[in-house]
Amino acid sequence: MLNAELAIQHILPCVKELSSDSSQHVRSALASVIMGMAPVLGKEATIEQLLPIFLSLLKDEFPDVRLSIISKLDQVNQVIGIDLLSQSLLPAIVELAEDRHWRVRLAIIEYIPLLASQLGVGFFDDKLGALCMKWLQDKVYSIRDAAATNLKRLAEEFGPDWAMQHIVPQVLDMIKNPHYLHRMTVLRAIALLAPVMGSEITCSKLLPVVVDVSKDR
Repeated sequence: MLNAELAIQHILPCVKELSSDSSQHVRSALASVIMGMAPVLGKEATIEQLLPIFLSLLKDEFPDVRLSIISKLDQVNQVIGIDLLSQSLLPAIVELAEDRHWRVRLAIIEYIPLLASQLGVGFFDDKLGALCMKWLQDKVYSIRDAAATNLKRLAEEFGPDWAMQHIVPQVLDMIKNPHYLHRMTVLRAIALLAPVMGSEITCSKLLPVVVDVSKDR
């Protein structure tokens, strides 16, 4: 296995060249493996050499390239640290959360719980909380369903007290949405959240809403 110095000298020039290759398939293949270089290069070289390439691939015009890089983001998070993650990668992630291609949005949703655990509750609330609620009303069913599962995983990560303050009220308020598909998504979210929230919250807060919606016409 190459050490960092040899990788910088011999591999990085090729990586930079491939990142601007005219073929989307080449760029996608690169995106699927480039993150594996971060632990080898270490923090300094990753920040100086790889991060600009990561960011350019995250903004590639082809969704398959963006998907490939998103699926490996956890490998670079562990190397660059929270501060740089929030400064450099997070803005790109937030932008991708509203990507026009639903598969890209789905990949970001599935990455959110890991990102939340690394950023911590305070930073997450400030930057990503609103997005998690917005996904519940996405026009694509797979996104809405993944968004409901995402809320459950966040409640597990940050605890029922946090969820009671930051998730449950917003979810329950969405039951008034005029679109019946969105109301069905809310019921899905409630069903997933109930085991995490415990019997007291479920009986006092969640169940009355479910009973009321059972009369929905």
